[in-house]
Amino acid sequence: MAVLSASNLAKSYGANDIFSGVTVEIPHGAKIALVGSNGAGKTTLLEVLIKREEPSAGTVSHMKGLTIGYLPQRPQLDGDRTLWDEMMTAFADLRAREARLHALAHQMSEAEGDELDAIMTRYGELEHAFERDGGYTYETRARQVLHGLGFAEDDFTMPLAHLSGGQQTRALLARLLLESPDLLVLDEPTNHLDINAVEWLESFLKAWDGALLVVSHDRYFMDHVIETIWELEWGRVEVYRGNYSHYIQQREARHERLMKEFEAQQEFIAKEEDYIRRNIAGQNTAQAKGRLRRLERLKRDTLIAPVRRQRQIRVNLKADLRSGDKVLMTHGLVIGYERDEPLVEVPDITLYRGEVAAVIGPNGVGKTTLLKTLLHNLPPLKGSARLGAAVIPGYFAQAHEGLNPDNSVIDELLSVRQMPLSQARDYLAAYLFTGDDVFRPVSTLSGGERGRLALAKLALAGANFLLMDEPTNHLDIPSQEILEAVLAAFNGTILLVSHDRYLIDALATQIWDVQPGEMTVFEGSYQAYLAARQAAREAQSAPPPEPPAPAPAAPSGAPTAPRRSGMSAYERSRRLAQLEQQIHELEVRLVNLSGELGDASAAGHVERVRELGEAYTAAEAELNAALEAWEALMS
Repeated sequence: MAVLSASNLAKSYGANDIFSGVTVEIPHGAKIALVGSNGAGKTTLLEVLIKREEPSAGTVSHMKGLTIGYLPQRPQLDGDRTLWDEMMTAFADLRAREARLHALAHQMSEAEGDELDAIMTRYGELEHAFERDGGYTYETRARQVLHGLGFAEDDFTMPLAHLSGGQQTRALLARLLLESPDLLVLDEPTNHLDINAVEWLESFLKAWDGALLVVSHDRYFMDHVIETIWELEWGRVEVYRGNYSHYIQQREARHERLMKEFEAQQEFIAKEEDYIRRNIAGQNTAQAKGRLRRLERLKRDTLIAPVRRQRQIRVNLKADLRSGDKVLMTHGLVIGYERDEPLVEVPDITLYRGEVAAVIGPNGVGKTTLLKTLLHNLPPLKGSARLGAAVIPGYFAQAHEGLNPDNSVIDELLSVRQMPLSQARDYLAAYLFTGDDVFRPVSTLSGGERGRLALAKLALAGANFLLMDEPTNHLDIPSQEILEAVLAAFNGTILLVSHDRYLIDALATQIWDVQPGEMTVFEGSYQAYLAARQAAREAQSAPPPEPPAPAPAAPSGAPTAPRRSGMSAYERSRRLAQLEQQIHELEVRLVNLSGELGDASAAGHVERVRELGEAYTAAEAELNAALEAWEALMS
C-alpha cells in the first residue's frame, strides 16, 4: 500500500520549468533516495510531494491520516525551550497520560470503597496502555537519540537559540526520529554529522518501520540504507531498484542501451531519407511518399533523443615535481592551542610518497588543527612535524578560508599563477565558471562554487602533497565521482580529512583515527579498518577465555620469537620492491661483465681483465647481500 502517490507532476516558476511528467509512489516501509545534480530541483520536488508547495500540474495523494516528518536543509528552531524540552515535545501525548496517572494515584490515596475500586480499575487500564506505548522508556530513548547524533549530556540544557546551524539541524532530526512519523522526508541529513553519528543514523534507519524519502550526496549512506533510487535529471524522474552501487550500474547500462537505440534509429532515418531523396521524383514516387509520411510520423511521435549529460567539472591534479620518498615525519608531536588543554598526542609517523592517509574522528576533536600544525600554520605544543625533501604542500581548507572574499573569481585564480585572461577563462570553464561568472566576487559564491574555485587553485599550484579538509562538502554526486577518480590517479601523496566514507573506502591506504586526546594509525584500507574495529568490539564483549595451561619451559638455547622490525607494512612492501629491482640490475650487470671478461681475455688485455675481475667480484658480493636482505624480509 502506498503512503504517498503522485501523478504527472509538473512545477514551473515563470518560464523556468523545474520538472514535468513525474509519476511516483512511496509504498509503506520504502527507503528511497532522490539524487541529481545541484540545481536539478530535488528540494522543490520534496516540498511538492509533502504539499508544502503546489504543483503547476498533476496531483499528489496522501494516505488518510498520514503523518510526515520533514527535515529541511536549514531548519530554524525557535522559542525559549532547551534542547531537552524540544525532544519532550515528541512525547506530548505520553506526558499528558503520565500526568493523568499521577492525578489518579493522588485520588487513590484519598478515595475509599467503591470509588477507590473504580479509580484503581481506571488506573490499571491507563497504566497498561502507557507501558505498552513506551511511557517508561521515552526519556531513555531521547537520550539515546541525542547521544547517537553527537550531543553531549551538557548540551541538553542549552537553549535552542544558542545552538549553531548544524546543531539545530541535528536537534530537529533527533525530534523527528523520536516522533516516528509514517513518512520521514530528509533533505541532506548527513551534512552536519561526523562518521560516528552517520553510522548510528544508518543503523537507526535500517530498523525504521515507516517510509523514508531522503535527498543525499552521501554515497556510502545510500549503499547501506536505501533500496530504491529516484534520479531527477533534465526535469524527469527515472526509478532504479537497489542501493546506490546498483543504481550506478543500472544507469550506465540504461545510457548505453539508449545510445545504441538512438544510433540505430538515426541510421534508419538516414537510409530512409536517402531512399526518399533518390525516388521522390522517379518511378517509385508512391513508395517514396509513403515512406516520407511514415518518417514524418516517426519524427513527431517516437523519435529517440540522445542521452543528455550534465556539465561536469574537469579537474587535473598533477604534481609538478616528484617528492622524496619520505613525505612527512613527526616526533613526539602534541597539537592544540596555548592556554588550552592539548587536543591530540600524535604517534611518531613517517608518511611515504604515494600513500593516501585518511583522517577520521568526531567533530571538534582536532582533525583540522592537525592539518594546520603539519603545515606549520599553527605551532605544536610539543614535538615536531617535518616535511621531506622536495615536498610541495597544497592545502584545501574545509571553510575555504584561503579565498579572499573581496576578489573576483578570476583575480583569485590569478593570485596563484599569472596567465593571459583568455587562458584563465578557459581554465575556469573547466570548473563550470563561464561568462560573467568569472567576474563575480568570491563573497557571493555558494558553498559548492567556493569548493570548485578552491579546487581550481589547488590544481594550479602543482603540489605533490595534498592536505585536503572535507573536499567533497557541497559537491554533488557527479562532481564527487570525478574528484575521486582524479585523486586516485594523483601522482603524489594525500592526507585526507573526510566524513565521505565512499571516498575513504576508494582511496585510503591507511587510517588515522583521531579521538579525544589521542590518535591511532591503522595500516590498511578502510574496509580492513572496519573489520579490525568490529573484531576488537567482539573481543571486548566476549567472556574472558579460560586461562591456558602453563607451557613447558623452553630448553636452554631454544630460539625465541623474533622481534618486530618496527617497519610498517607499506615500508616493508616498498623495500621489497627496491631489493627486487636491485637484484635484477645486478644480475644483468654480472652477465654483461662476464661477456666483457671473455672478450678482454681473448684479446690478451691483462690490465682490463684485472679491472673487470674486481668489478665482477664486487657485483657478486653486492648481489649476495641483496639476496640475503630480500630473504630476511620475506621470512
